[in-house]
Amino acid sequence: MRSTVTPQRSTGGRDADVDGDSETGVPCSCWWRSLPEFEDFAGVGTPRATAARTSTARMRVVREMERLASAAAYSLDDLRHRLLTYRAGDLWFPAGGLGKQDTDIPPVITLLFLGFAGVGKSSLVNLMYSVLGRSGFIPFAHTTNPAGSDGKTTCLEEHNVLRSMKNGFCVFDSPGFDYSHISAGLDELTEWMEVGVRHRQVCKPSADTSSTPSTSSSTVVANRFARRRVNCAVVIASLSELHRSLLTSHLLPLDATRQLFRHHSIRETCNDGPILILTHGDELTPDERIDTRVAICEYLGITETTGIYDVPCANEYGVHIDDFDPVTAYAVAEAVYRALVVADRCHPPKPGLKDWLLVLISWLMFALSSFFAFLSCCCSKLAKMNRDYQKMR
Repeated sequence: MRSTVTPQRSTGGRDADVDGDSETGVPCSCWWRSLPEFEDFAGVGTPRATAARTSTARMRVVREMERLASAAAYSLDDLRHRLLTYRAGDLWFPAGGLGKQDTDIPPVITLLFLGFAGVGKSSLVNLMYSVLGRSGFIPFAHTTNPAGSDGKTTCLEEHNVLRSMKNGFCVFDSPGFDYSHISAGLDELTEWMEVGVRHRQVCKPSADTSSTPSTSSSTVVANRFARRRVNCAVVIASLSELHRSLLTSHLLPLDATRQLFRHHSIRETCNDGPILILTHGDELTPDERIDTRVAICEYLGITETTGIYDVPCANEYGVHIDDFDPVTAYAVAEAVYRALVVADRCHPPKPGLKDWLLVLISWLMFALSSFFAFLSCCCSKLAKMNRDYQKMR
């Protein structure tokens, strides 16, 4: 059955409805409708709405949330169908004078979830299982990423959120980075983006954790799985944590998030910036939620409405999120769809004859240099032996 969102606006101090509305009469899934900007957007000429006109950034966020609510009412099932029928390269468009047959499109598009510990990456994966599982597939399949003794995940895990052997994309859940060891985490990120990722690939433990170190058996198991090239990165950040960072002027989480979001390996590999998903916004008041979002976007140097989504982590028990929050369900589906659009427009050209000849020449030069280095070493040892022999005489 198609999910619907009935347009409403704040009614002041009405009591909460029995279906989970907030104390202001605004549905919990439409938290922005209690803001003065929504009164201005709806054409209500109140003093609060007049004062809100000066806050253009907040107004843009309200308009974006209303767009998602309107789209969720009519396009959620259609967007689900597009994702379920998607195949790698479906969203490709011509650029650079190359045809699709000359573009190196992998059989499966890989989306890599990145973020710091506790921001809700695994919860977001579970939410995707629930949202996309409504179209005939198993609706809930919780992540089973193995954890160390401190409860943190220790390896990469591939998720087929469509639960179909004909899926066109997969999602990789990664261990959370450590704020106190951001350099080591970014070095590992560079390796993932340049070399690729594998299912069950063991990651480097932080210096202050007691996680089980990488063993040879774990490496052997990981090497049995296919290595996938990362096609698009998705950065997940905790809205409530960044709000506390701004309040206390302890900007380490905010600075670390900016380093991760603007890391050169993401832009060099994907030729575009990552998608940003903000979680745990339901722990804040509407004013705190929208102000923190605007401040984060300003700090990262991005717009408040393009490539950024507010997704509360409410799906902890396999409940279908769109049964009570179609706006969040649509935001999750659109975030995945936008990531696929970014991935399909960033495929490199296939290597041609000149590229293969260059590789062959490079290997020949390497072989020759290794051969002459071996000869040099042998001659050096023979010369030394000859000098020692001459001294003995």
